[in-house]
Amino acid sequence: MKKIILLLSAAVVLFSCNKVGKDEFLITGTATGIENGKTIILETQDPTTGAITALDTVKVENGKFEIKGKVTEPAFHTIQLESVAGKQPYGKIPFILENGEITIAIDKDSIQKSKVSGTYSNDEYVKFNEEIKVVQKKLMDFQNQNMQAMNTAQQVKDTAVINKLMKGYSEIQAEVGAATKAKYTTYAESHPKSYISVLIVQGMANDPSADIKKTETIFNSLEESLKNTKAGKTVKTKLTEINTPAVGATAAPVGDAK
Repeated sequence: MKKIILLLSAAVVLFSCNKVGKDEFLITGTATGIENGKTIILETQDPTTGAITALDTVKVENGKFEIKGKVTEPAFHTIQLESVAGKQPYGKIPFILENGEITIAIDKDSIQKSKVSGTYSNDEYVKFNEEIKVVQKKLMDFQNQNMQAMNTAQQVKDTAVINKLMKGYSEIQAEVGAATKAKYTTYAESHPKSYISVLIVQGMANDPSADIKKTETIFNSLEESLKNTKAGKTVKTKLTEINTPAVGATAAPVGDAK
């Protein structure tokens, strides 16, 4: 009997800790150093027009804020902090709005250093970005090391130096571009539950140079819930178009393709 009571007690604790239900999200934010009453805006971007739309607004209270609502599928959104009069507006904090409890810690001094965590896709998004930075570091280093030399060469119109730097940049850019594409593909292959993966596959489906068979294989390996997102449905449509012969074209008989 004592064991049963303990088990029931544990179940009650677990249930009470779950603050969100099915198709719900809860954003718990910290805004240290930001005065009370400042507005936090939850925004989304129209995929067709690119227009930014405010979905919800809340006020900072004692360095904290909270936003709760409904969400049917994961999608990228942003958090915008109300700007201070006489200063440049704060940048936007991107994150994946999805079912679950999301934590956002705003860094008002460097908005790019704000932290997002709490759900699987957001944790993956943070790790993925860090890995991409490592892949692209060589290109960033080249830019930083040669920025002054390029500015000087442009000022004195030294075409020899300009051409040399541009050639070096183009070579590294191609190298880093290939490495980045490979990283994207490897990630999608190994993370079938991540929302990032379906976005990567969407990019692959729209890339004429991508291996269509690999794109299909990766897409088919994704969780069904990801396939049924807007991005997933777009990929399905694109793959169907690619695999459907053009009007008037004659498909080669099975076993007779060269």
